[in-house]
Amino acid sequence: MWTVIYMAHNKNDADSLRDILTKEGFLVKLKPVYKNVDERRNCYQILVPQTESEEAQEVIMKAGY
Repeated sequence: MWTVIYMAHNKNDADSLRDILTKEGFLVKLKPVYKNVDERRNCYQILVPQTESEEAQEVIMKAGY
């Protein structure tokens, strides 16, 4: 089961977080919040497997998000 661990307010932040988490070995999905909004202006859910959610949140906090 996938769990939302962070809400990014734009595509650049979402991509940066995905890169950080992927480099640490996490599986990551990005899910846009709105359907009819420009990709760059949309908000994104950052999802990881539920079993990895706590560790992934720690990585995000250490990265300054």
